[in-house]
Amino acid sequence: MLKKEDIMHIAQLARIGLKEEEIEKYQRELSLVLDYFKKLEAVDTENIESIGHITGSHSVVRDDKIIECEAKIIEEIINNFPDQKNNQVKVKSILT
Repeated sequence: MLKKEDIMHIAQLARIGLKEEEIEKYQRELSLVLDYFKKLEAVDTENIESIGHITGSHSVVRDDKIIECEAKIIEEIINNFPDQKNNQVKVKSILT
């Protein structure tokens, strides 16, 4: 079982305050979790093939291909953008 000091240290790292009964509760609960991980560590997986995805599905993202377009259509698209320069368009930031 984890020591009281271990639980208090974890609580301090997480910046949470614990009452005495909570410390005892987490001693039991975290000890059970760690015991379960010990059981998992003991499982022999030497001859088990690793898998990337449990369902066996693969990436469904399409290939990134350049599609040629008529110059007239490109010009029309660019002219419809309020912020454009040198055949390039500027859009609002999506990721911040």
